[in-house]
Amino acid sequence: MSTHLRSLRSRLPKVIALTALSLLCSSGMAYATTTPTQTPPPEFNCTQGEFCGWSGEFYGGGIQRLDLRTANPDECIPLAEGFEAMSFANRTDRYVTIYQGADCSTEGDFSTYPGNGTFVPQGPYVVRAIQLWD
Repeated sequence: MSTHLRSLRSRLPKVIALTALSLLCSSGMAYATTTPTQTPPPEFNCTQGEFCGWSGEFYGGGIQRLDLRTANPDECIPLAEGFEAMSFANRTDRYVTIYQGADCSTEGDFSTYPGNGTFVPQGPYVVRAIQLWD
């Protein structure tokens, strides 16, 4: 009996280590097989050369796209009737000013963002108009 007890005591640390290792590996495998539920990044929905505004935060909801084919530089461009952007991306090569007012009035809030990949998942205010700069 004492030989059996000594044998068990000598193997116990190995058994505990192997058990802990198997628990760690099994939880890692379970984690690795879960499918991510995140939406794709906005650059997959907004192509290079566009300004895109989303009606929801974090690039959710409806989308409105503007580019140089539909927007003249230095002009106030109101977003579509009833559309308000809560998040946006500037993938044009120009600076874009966003406006709280649909008439690009400086009475409300406005901010300018550089081009070539500016992503804003939560706008500082509701965007109702933009202006592309030449």
